[in-house]
Order: sequence, then structure tokens, then C-alpha cells
Amino acid sequence: MCKELDILRPQRQKKVSYPRKLARNRTIKSSNKLWEIDIKYGYIEGEDRFFFVLSIIDVYDRSIVEYYMGLSCTAKDLKQTLLRALFKRQQINEREKPVIRTDNGYYSLSPIPLKNFVKKYTRT
Repeated sequence: MCKELDILRPQRQKKVSYPRKLARNRTIKSSNKLWEIDIKYGYIEGEDRFFFVLSIIDVYDRSIVEYYMGLSCTAKDLKQTLLRALFKRQQINEREKPVIRTDNGYYSLSPIPLKNFVKKYTRT
């Protein structure tokens, strides 16, 4: 009816303010080739606060390589968890490190030192 009366405003065009990157599909044939990082959080009712769980998952076998659980989740926590995962899977001195994929959560927007750390110890 609004269309017939010609009272609709033109449809707005959605603007993309940043270049979008699509994840590259990869064929994974063994463990320690592609890891995913994800953060989940929940609310603690009685204490009126949040908790965080950061997980590093091996995409090949869907196993949790390492995790962190705490009342905060900072770039320092991510660094420590990633180092523990690399040591646990004996990848710290390997020439070909795992590729790290994230859902581009807040930790992907962290300061330059964290990005340099991830580049140093992994492939992206």
C-alpha cells in the first residue's frame, strides 16, 4: 500500500567500511596444520561477574589443544595459552607452524605486539 501511495523512502545502500577478507578453504591432511581460537564467556549469577574460556582447537581432529579459563581474558592470556599449546604439541621449534584462524573477535584487534607475537610463532 505504501508503495502504491509512493511514500516509501529509497532503500539505503549498506556501506562496508573496511576491506572484507574471506577465509581461505584449506584441505587439512594431518594434525597441527590449522588451529582455531575462540573465546566464550558466561555470567556468574551469584557473584555478578563474567568468566571467559579461550580455546585453541585443532581443526583436523577437533581436539582442544589448550585452553584458558578465568575472570578476564587479555592479550597476555592469549599469548601464554598459545605458547603452552605450541609446547604441548611440540611445535615451538618446528619450521612449519600451525595456521591460526579466528572469528576476528576482540583479540584480533589487539595491539601490535600481540599481532607480532602471533606472526612470529605461527603462520596466518
